Order: sequence, then C-alpha cells, then structure tokens
Amino acid sequence: MKDLLFQYNPWWEDAKYCQDVKPRDKYLAQMVKYSESKQIIILTGLRRVGKTTLMKLFIKRLTDEGTDPKRILYVSLDDYMLRSSSIIDIIDEFRKIHKIKIEEKIYLFLDEVTYKEEFHIQLKNIYDNQNTKIFAASSSASLLRDKKASLTGRAVTVEVEPLDLEEYLQFKGISIKNRDIKLYQTYFLEYIKSGGMPENIFDPGREYLMNLIEDIIQKDITAYHGVKNHQILRDYFTLLMERSGKQLSINKIANILDISVDSSKRYLEYFQASYLIHLLPRWGKTNQILLSSKKIYAADLGIKYLFVGERDIGSYFENYIYLKLRLKSKLFYIQENSIELDFYTDNKVIIESKYYSELNEKQKKLFEEYPAKKRILIDSVEKLSLLEEL
Repeated sequence: MKDLLFQYNPWWEDAKYCQDVKPRDKYLAQMVKYSESKQIIILTGLRRVGKTTLMKLFIKRLTDEGTDPKRILYVSLDDYMLRSSSIIDIIDEFRKIHKIKIEEKIYLFLDEVTYKEEFHIQLKNIYDNQNTKIFAASSSASLLRDKKASLTGRAVTVEVEPLDLEEYLQFKGISIKNRDIKLYQTYFLEYIKSGGMPENIFDPGREYLMNLIEDIIQKDITAYHGVKNHQILRDYFTLLMERSGKQLSINKIANILDISVDSSKRYLEYFQASYLIHLLPRWGKTNQILLSSKKIYAADLGIKYLFVGERDIGSYFENYIYLKLRLKSKLFYIQENSIELDFYTDNKVIIESKYYSELNEKQKKLFEEYPAKKRILIDSVEKLSLLEEL
C-alpha cells in the first residue's frame, strides 16, 4: 500500500507540486468557508463534474499556505489495489509512513468514498477519535444516503454543478466588455452544444458525453441497483431528455417502454440520484406538490443537446435558468387553468423565462396577478444577470 499512497500524493516528495487546472472559485470558496470547522465536507454531483479537481486545488491551497504536505492524504477508494483495506487501515498506514501521532492533525481527501462498505460509520469513528479534517466525494446520492444518521451534525454537503456560462467563458479565456454584451447570445448558443462538463469544453464531442452517460448507467445504476436490462435504462434516459423542460408522466413512459409503473418510477429515481436529471414540483398545497406531475430538467445542456439538437432553444434557456436557481431557493412551477409560469420560489418570487420572445396575454395576466413579492422576466441572455439578485 505504501508505494500506491506515494503515487497518489506526489506533494509528499515535491512540495511545489501543482496541478495545471482552471479554478472553480465559487466552490473553493464554499470549501474554504467550511474548512475552519471540524465538519466533514462531502463533495457530490454528476460524474466528471470536477470534484477530484476541487480536492487537488484545495490541497494546493493548503500547501501554498504552509501546511506540511506530509500531513495531507489523497486517495481514490475505488482503486482495485485498495479493495481489501478499510478507510481506517489506509489512514493508519499513512500515519505510519510519516510517523504522525494520533493527536496530530491530518487532512484527508477521500475520493469515491462510497466504494467502501459502512463508510458512514468509518468516517464517524475517524471524526470522533482522530484529529482530522475530512473531505470526501461521491457521484451518487443513493450511495451517500445515511440511513443510520451516523454523520448527522458531523458533515456538510457541497453539490458541484457543471460549468455555468460565466465559468465556461472563463475556462476559454473569453472576457466580454459591457459594450459587447450582445455577444452573450452567440456564446450561449455555443455553450449549449458542449455543455458545462470541464473536460469537454476544449474539445467537445458526442463520444465524451455518451461515454459519461454510459458510465453512470453501468456503474451508478445497473451495478448498484441490480438492473439486468441495460438497454431499457438507455431508452428510458432518451425519453427523459426528449421531455426535458416539460411535465413528465411516469405512466406514459411505462406504456412506451412496456414496463410497470413501479419500474418507471424507480428508474426515474435512479437517474435523479445520479444527478443526470432534476425534477421540479408544482406549487400548491402539500398534496398537489406531492402528487402533481413534475417538470424534468437536464443536469447539463450538452447532454440535452445530444438528444434534442438545436430545436427549441427556449427550452435550453429555461433549463439553464433552472440550473442557476436550483441551489439558491426551493423551486416550484405554477399552473393555473392550464396556464404555466416557469418558476416560483419558496419566498414568493416569480421568474419567467422567455428567450427573445414575449408573454402571451394569458401568461402576462397570471404573471402580473399571481401573489408574489417580486416578479422577474428574463427574456434575453443579457438579462441572466438578474438572477444574481436572488
């Protein structure tokens, strides 16, 4: 194990080790914010969204600020060579290698933490009995679920999303001056084709995103949940993408694929837990929220583009606004007498998406009369900045 840990941690021998990667400032800021407490920081989100890179960037930050590199351990727990070792075994070996006493503080970066059985209990024991700051990562909400509440009060979760438009431009080294603000529309149309997966920005292609989807279906869904028919899941996801931005009928999908309604509901939950899709409930009384059809949104516009192509750019715009809002507020959609408004926050703000178009008369009436503290109409890419006010 010793040789393997040295491979994972080049900073032990080269204190100036630096990853040549683009920063994700808003997520690093959250990690810095929580790093002063003892709480475990759990990074989660779609596969390949940049969780490992964030860990490496934070390690660089620690070493730049003077933390002894030999007090920092990074390891990916899905490594075949570590299959017979527990998390505690690995940490014990780390302490032995560098002669670190149990009361001396160490920084642990545990990637793919859910590959270890009973990882919740192991992390709890390490948290309670050792002087550590723990960062952990996983791509599956299902696997992270803490049924025994072992980490209640001991952990905070940071969800990492694909690059937004501003990050996309930053990654590509593009700066837009106020006088050129109209260029945002042109870049938005480019952005939806590649999406926001960091590795796909500079050389976008169908193969990368299709491989990503296949990885998620194989590793996070079929392997974990024991689904034998992989093709049904591929077909199911295709139908989800074709319906993104619309209300979803689990029953209709079940009929199309000739599967049971229970299976249809279960598969939807699997895709949601893998962060490939997000669901938006309808605003109303509790039973309406629970029982009404939910709208579906893609987690990444590039993935949506694989299945939908360039038709209905307005649906991409709405999807993008949803992604910008979803971690800021609890969101719903409004439906009254078959008239729909896109988003309604739990603090009573209406946000309507119109891609270079106008509300029709019925929508306008509902938009203006529905009880709300604030109403925001976003009818162009240039007005996306209005979302920062929320």
